[in-house]
Amino acid sequence: MSTVRDMIRNKGSEVFSITADVTVFEALKLMAQHNTGALMVVNGKKVEGILSERDCVRKVELMGKTAKGTTVGEVMTDKVIYVEASQPLEECMALMIDKNIRHLPVFDDKELLGLISVRDVLREMVDVQQFLISQLEHYITGGGR
Repeated sequence: MSTVRDMIRNKGSEVFSITADVTVFEALKLMAQHNTGALMVVNGKKVEGILSERDCVRKVELMGKTAKGTTVGEVMTDKVIYVEASQPLEECMALMIDKNIRHLPVFDDKELLGLISVRDVLREMVDVQQFLISQLEHYITGGGR
């Protein structure tokens, strides 16, 4: 069974982050620059929250504010749902579905190891399934003897 740590090794562990005092507009520019849908909100090495495109669109508009006049701290999600690197991918997928979230920070003990998206998890699960199918086909056809 594949773990989140395995996926992070394949995908890479680069995490894009921002501080809570920056404007939502600047955060959106950073997301666009790195083609990502979420940023970790940090203060030094301490994670304070997560900011997703969904947070920006829904919360700024619903508050009647503008992206240039609103700070990340005003709209970020401060109760961060996360996974441990040792957890199986299936648990991550179940958590994302259950909590209706698209991004999960990955921790190894208390250290932020990476940030995964639902797309990352799906891609990894498809790769694992394709490998298993290939192995079964090889076994059934007697290949390698």
